[in-house]
Amino acid sequence: MLCTLTSFRCCFLRLPTAMLVGFLIAFGGNSSLTIAAETNPSPVHCEGHYSHHLQGVGSDGEHLYWSFTTSLVKTDSSGIVLKKVSAANHHGDLCVRDGKIYVAVNLGRFNDAEGNADSWVYVYDAETLEEISRHEVQEVFHGAGGIGHRDGHFFVVGGLPESIDENYVYEYDGEFQFVRKHVVASGHTHLGIQTASFANGRWWFGCYGSPAILLVTDGDFEMVGRYEANCALGIEAGPEGGLLVASGTCSSAQGCDGQIRLADPNEQKGFVFRANTQ
Repeated sequence: MLCTLTSFRCCFLRLPTAMLVGFLIAFGGNSSLTIAAETNPSPVHCEGHYSHHLQGVGSDGEHLYWSFTTSLVKTDSSGIVLKKVSAANHHGDLCVRDGKIYVAVNLGRFNDAEGNADSWVYVYDAETLEEISRHEVQEVFHGAGGIGHRDGHFFVVGGLPESIDENYVYEYDGEFQFVRKHVVASGHTHLGIQTASFANGRWWFGCYGSPAILLVTDGDFEMVGRYEANCALGIEAGPEGGLLVASGTCSSAQGCDGQIRLADPNEQKGFVFRANTQ
């Protein structure tokens, strides 16, 4: 959900009619997203409630895509549902590239020290939400949970047993042939890494925890910062060097929802939400 990077997933912000000035999104080798609008855009709320919590969000520049663990949802740029399909448990974070949605999926056990995960990337047609293909990524030893894209390659992240004090990023080429395993000297994070995005020359990784943790690395996965900041349900490249940060709530009465807010990178806090964004 943010911008000025070589590859990324982007999300629109919903703006009141009086605030909506214009959008320009271009995808490609030097993708960028520009929102010409007032400084306090409203969050985008995904219409409806779902059985399981939000795992990740992406955009093709016109529509938004939301992964709710067992549901894949397509909305317009204001969050109104256009299509939704049931999905295998556990669909995690996603990214959108060239008319396709790529979702990190684990059909086995997460965070198991013996590696009893069953890690895949499922690929969907962004227009119809029909499944196109599945790719095994069994190198993701503790369960695939998140996915990002950079320079034609995909990067999958996932679970982590309590005994391990570093995280791992698994790199695949465009055909999902395994390239290498990257080590992130992050210290332990609860259940590993949930969300991944390359934005503004850095990797942004959202992690669970109390408090939730944001890991920021350079392009070679060397640590830049570890912050108490919650982007475990989605963080993406956004407008004008900003970030789009997803969040959600769950209740026994209604189920789970999701939204996206605009933030800016911050060296002291990781990111800060723009003023008056609700």
